[in-house]
Amino acid sequence: MPGLGVILVNAEGRTLYTFAPDKKSKVTCTGSCASVWPPATLSAGEAAAGAKQVKASLLASDADPSGGKVVTYAGWPLYSYVGDTAPGTANGQAQNLSGGLWYVITPAGQVVTKKP
Repeated sequence: MPGLGVILVNAEGRTLYTFAPDKKSKVTCTGSCASVWPPATLSAGEAAAGAKQVKASLLASDADPSGGKVVTYAGWPLYSYVGDTAPGTANGQAQNLSGGLWYVITPAGQVVTKKP
């Protein structure tokens, strides 16, 4: 992503975001929010995994109030954005949508709050 440095993406190359209202603790984007910002979910019995610069020690999961588990990184639940129409886009960065601000996160676990 131009101007954002190295950030987390899912297996399809789609940008992953944090949601400020989650406060690095629990999933709060549910219902209509989750239809625009789908959480990175795990299948039953599946564990979060990463590649390249992703630190396994920062990967975990949290209960999704809608059911199942959501992947977390450095404590932050992770989401994609329906406005990112192709891998390599980060149209949700620093947007105030669905009840709060959305930011990308680096492999070091740092939330990037600057606009691209």
